[in-house]
Amino acid sequence: MEKVNIIIIGAGAVGLSIAAELSHSHKDIVVVERNPSFGQETSSRNSEVIHAGIYYPKDSLKLNTCLEGKTLLYEFCARNNIPHNRIGKLIIAIDKNEVKDLEELFLRGRENGVDDLTLIPKARIKNMEPGINAEAAIYSPSTGIFDTHSFMKCLASSFGKNGGQIAYNTEAAGIAKTDSGYEVTVTDSQKDSFTLNSNVVINCAGLDSDKVAAFVGLKKTEYKLKYCKGDYFRLSVAKEANIKHLIYPVPKEDRGGLGIHLTLDLAGSIRMGPDDEYVEKIEYKIDPLKAKLFYESVKTFLPFIKLSDISPDTSGIRPKLQGEGEGFRDFIIRHEDASGFPGFINLIGIESPGLTASLSIAKMVAKKWGHSF
Repeated sequence: MEKVNIIIIGAGAVGLSIAAELSHSHKDIVVVERNPSFGQETSSRNSEVIHAGIYYPKDSLKLNTCLEGKTLLYEFCARNNIPHNRIGKLIIAIDKNEVKDLEELFLRGRENGVDDLTLIPKARIKNMEPGINAEAAIYSPSTGIFDTHSFMKCLASSFGKNGGQIAYNTEAAGIAKTDSGYEVTVTDSQKDSFTLNSNVVINCAGLDSDKVAAFVGLKKTEYKLKYCKGDYFRLSVAKEANIKHLIYPVPKEDRGGLGIHLTLDLAGSIRMGPDDEYVEKIEYKIDPLKAKLFYESVKTFLPFIKLSDISPDTSGIRPKLQGEGEGFRDFIIRHEDASGFPGFINLIGIESPGLTASLSIAKMVAKKWGHSF
């Protein structure tokens, strides 16, 4: 049985960020990843947006890690030549009925410490985005986009240079507490099983993080994940020149996400989405008939769009702790020593803004618990 110091389960953005951070001061770290490469699930099936920190409740982990993570991420991208663009975002009130909600969101954002926000009138929106119909908007200049693949590749490379190992095509299948740590049973691509003995286990398993927690005996109701699927449709190349910023609707409390919005990638292509649909299983197929729903959702503020301009693109699954119609749930980032599992750290429900927050989350884990590893 191979003995290591730290096992991290999951090579998404958060798992790799923690691995890279810990590898500066710790040796014998192994990342276990069931897919053939890093970031194949939630970390690569998203809008690639660097969030500003507008939406989240005061003093929540989502807010605090987003605010710090945003700064860290821009610095990381600049330092490592990772493509990114501080493109800016408009959150729009489509009609006068939404203006009050927009103003309340603006105040929340300012109270959250996002001090570069401005509330802009219809005339200025027309100057910034002539093709958009809106009564008012919040302008967030610190919202941006970045190349998530290059980001994760850089983290994996840094981790490897510091002596860390990533075991791809290797899935955690069981965890047993021992006197000296944890025995982690894994299976490879041939379904052969073997066991690793580790002092510390860090659960960054994303969509399966609740199941991994249950392996060790932590079958808490509050850890149960709900899958919220989000589909994306792409706007035709002929219409791309009409949009220069990220365009978001005013969020609604009963949505599983922020509503269907427009995001640009670094090549200037535009995607619409994601929508939000709670599902029972992980499946990424897109129903092309949904195009009409997307069209109906955005045509009120995109008068130039036609149904024929929209085509299916990709989809992703959010690992949510709150179910449909339920209230806010924060990230779970917890050392389980109080539950009788010292050295076992859970990260559960790491959805948006988890990508933006990933470097901050890594620093938090290293600062709070790294000294005891």
